[in-house]
Amino acid sequence: MRRNWIGGAFGWVWLVIAILPLYFVAITSLKSINTYFGSNPVMPSPKLAFENFTAVLEADFAMYLLNSVLVALGTVIPLVGMAFMASFSIVRSGHRFFSPVRSLFLLGLAIPVQATIVPIYLLIIRMHMYDSLVALMLPGIAFGLPLSVLIISNALRDVPRELFEAMDIDGCTEWQKMWRLALPICQPAIVTVAVYQALMSWNGFLFPLILTQSPDKRTLPLALWSFQGEYATNVPVVMAAVILSSIPIILLYAFGRRYLVSGMTAGSSK
Repeated sequence: MRRNWIGGAFGWVWLVIAILPLYFVAITSLKSINTYFGSNPVMPSPKLAFENFTAVLEADFAMYLLNSVLVALGTVIPLVGMAFMASFSIVRSGHRFFSPVRSLFLLGLAIPVQATIVPIYLLIIRMHMYDSLVALMLPGIAFGLPLSVLIISNALRDVPRELFEAMDIDGCTEWQKMWRLALPICQPAIVTVAVYQALMSWNGFLFPLILTQSPDKRTLPLALWSFQGEYATNVPVVMAAVILSSIPIILLYAFGRRYLVSGMTAGSSK
């Protein structure tokens, strides 16, 4: 087999391009403000300035982190449950009512989030949920359902029909089939959906900006934006805030990464 030297060279170039911004954020977060403006920006500082992280932690970072965690959990848990049950009904039900339902869910992928800002804002106001964390969870669940149903339903189509027929012989109900058979087999797809939707919720900026106004309701992306305004000239502190806000989602990805490829490709053989 001949080695693809050109492809390998482009791969290394792309790796360098992807790593450079991360490297810049990491070394900048460990510089003092004087060192940052008085030294080469791409060279690490001989003296590490850990006080940048202390300044971030003292600026209500724990409160913003807790808000993001609550919004992510409040979005992902009901979203995964509803998507799994809807997917099971679509795949397993023989009723003609469920045939166009999957297409209806997929239609949601064509609706841009930005086009729904005004209706969602008015609905949240009418429901008296403005400036609350629940107001951030509901749109996240609604916009996460189409892709989640697509991934989980594709995984359910890979489950052999003989397994369901064997449970029929044992006298199991559809509810038992769903939780005892389909749920364990579809675990990679469910973890994929959970990790992806948690990432979308964690990085969400538009809905927190529109649907909240109190400082104690800010999530991390919105807090970073306001944090940047508060420390407009202190770039190392802002970079330290970026690193601290990225750690939880990096840990989540490290936990679920082995499921991502198998979950995203589920059903591709059919």
